Amino acid sequence: MAQALQPNTAGSLFASDGKPHPLQDALMAVTLALGVLSFTTAFFHSLHLLTSWAGLVALCTGVYGQWISVTTRQRFGLILGLGAAGVGFLIGMAHGGLFGGVVG
Repeated sequence: MAQALQPNTAGSLFASDGKPHPLQDALMAVTLALGVLSFTTAFFHSLHLLTSWAGLVALCTGVYGQWISVTTRQRFGLILGLGAAGVGFLIGMAHGGLFGGVVG
């Protein structure tokens, strides 16, 4: 009965090892939020500054979050956020970039 010694983590949304990970969870939430923001604003050409900056910040937080992540659930959320941020960032760069129209 080895399964009797394992903690029940089926109901846990953020930690599959039964321990709290506030920094990793915060990085995952920021990466997901900024990734979705970057992805959705990428469809509007005039919002390229918001798109590219949100994507860049989400990529940075996501990479650091992957580096210090502990659980599979954190990595899954980070990968979703990183994918959305990458697409949004590249489309934002194609529409004008980080400083397009403001500098130069």
